[in-house]
Amino acid sequence: QVQLVESGGGLVQAGGSLRLSCAASGRTFSVYAMGWFRQAPGKERKFVAAISWSGGTTYYADSVKGRFTISRANAKNTVYLQMNSLKPEDTAVYYCAAGESIATIQKGLGSWGQGTQVTVSS
Repeated sequence: QVQLVESGGGLVQAGGSLRLSCAASGRTFSVYAMGWFRQAPGKERKFVAAISWSGGTTYYADSVKGRFTISRANAKNTVYLQMNSLKPEDTAVYYCAAGESIATIQKGLGSWGQGTQVTVSS
């Protein structure tokens, strides 16, 4: 089992940027696909982005394509989500996820972090 801890959330104005980090511990980080989900108040948790174990393949939700970038540093056991051109509708709790594959991530299976709040003001 892998343990995940997110950081980097906060309050930012619309149009601004934030970078989320997710530090992993436990089982070997490099064998996992990693991803990010978000959950707005009163709404279901939704897929945001995922990255393969090698970093060579990435997937994004249509709502964040061109604005968000997922990356990973296996030597640091960390995955990142760079969020640019933020909009008020990006406001949510962002969760890091680890799974055996990107498909596993996208299905919402695997391990989860505790989440970090991102608030975008208009």
